[in-house]
Amino acid sequence: MKRPWQGMHPVKRLGWVTLISFALLAMGVLWDNWGDLVLPPKNTATETPQASAAQIEQGRYLSLAGNCMACHTTLGGTPFAGGRRIDTPFGGVFSSNLTPDPVTGVGRWTAQDFWQAMHRGRSKTGRLLAPAFPYNHTSVITRQDSDAIFAWLNTLPPVVQAQPAHTLVWPVGTQPALAVWRSLFFEPSPFQADKSQTDEWNQGAYLVQGLGHCAACHSPRNALGASGPVSDLSGGLMPVVNWYAPNLTRDAESGLASTPVNEIARLLRTGGSATAQTSGPMGEVVQHSLQHLKETDLQAMAVYLQSRAQSTLQPASAAAKPSRISLQVATQGAKVYERQCQQCHGEQGEGIKTASGEVAYPALAGNRAVLLKDPTNLVQLVLYGGYGPATKGHPRPFWYAARRAGAPGSRHRRRAHPPAQPLGQPGERSHALTGQPHPGSARRLTPGPRLVNCGTA
Repeated sequence: MKRPWQGMHPVKRLGWVTLISFALLAMGVLWDNWGDLVLPPKNTATETPQASAAQIEQGRYLSLAGNCMACHTTLGGTPFAGGRRIDTPFGGVFSSNLTPDPVTGVGRWTAQDFWQAMHRGRSKTGRLLAPAFPYNHTSVITRQDSDAIFAWLNTLPPVVQAQPAHTLVWPVGTQPALAVWRSLFFEPSPFQADKSQTDEWNQGAYLVQGLGHCAACHSPRNALGASGPVSDLSGGLMPVVNWYAPNLTRDAESGLASTPVNEIARLLRTGGSATAQTSGPMGEVVQHSLQHLKETDLQAMAVYLQSRAQSTLQPASAAAKPSRISLQVATQGAKVYERQCQQCHGEQGEGIKTASGEVAYPALAGNRAVLLKDPTNLVQLVLYGGYGPATKGHPRPFWYAARRAGAPGSRHRRRAHPPAQPLGQPGERSHALTGQPHPGSARRLTPGPRLVNCGTA
């Protein structure tokens, strides 16, 4: 007995096979993104329980750890009311209103709705969220921490501010396109402790992979804007903002393998250490997030980051071939350095220290930012300056501190370094489908606030 397709014309048969294949793929994508909605929920609570004072305080702290305000606040706007534009290679994404307004915010959401957004990147209505929101990283955090953040957000004053429509190019911003993207590149990654490591190491891993979302900047992105796993710290160029986030597992780029843990923690807390200073994107992260964390959490992050760098095989350092430049260029470069750089960085690029031995102006000779194969950060620093963050450990621009300490060269400074933006004016980031992080209107080679540029000194 002949089967129906055996007598079918080959072209028609190919058409049916193609149609059925697409139908099966579509069903797979639908199930991957919304299939859990037809399953019995693990948490059947329909109302958010009354939050305790301790839970609310924990939520406030966790929101600082995640630097949530940086994306969910417009410049000079009401904190967490959203509306901040995040420029991506595919267009603009606008952050959502996280205040408890019932119409334009999360006032009608339950803790379960918020957990779905954090864990699955899906809103209360089932709409898929653009991966400018780094839900691959927020999926790492526990339900307890998600509930704490939501409890704290509900204590904020409600603000009526609707989220502007995204301006992503078609079809990138459509739900079908997002569903396909997510099926290809996203899977919730709840944290799994490594039993072979200490509690401190695991706490550091939880913070780095989760709310810290370090891989959002410190991992390479493919042509569709997807980054590597949440544990990928191999470095990469941040699109749109044009800063290079160094490879944190390579000592030649970050120095984490050879830097003492307490100095790494100090760098995260103050933006500077004995061997490094932060600027650009990382300076913003230090100012608005990391400096507010507990010392135990910073220490845990330092332990984890150092361990990752020390456990990674370091490539043999090949002798760099000297660049061939003309005598004219070399002479002109020397003149520019003498006129613009020497008074702070020294005649031989040795840098300047204060009377107490603190780094005032970093050495340029042997500087990792100068020696990086990718010169992007160096161009940014030359064009716009290497301004560090204002933190409790570094509360004012160096000019004042240098004068008080009697550091050499301080008399040459005519004005202080402009401080980074205050907390009420959060910096921008770019993320997944975007160019990280997290938001903004930065343009090519602009000094706008961005994430992670460790070891610039």
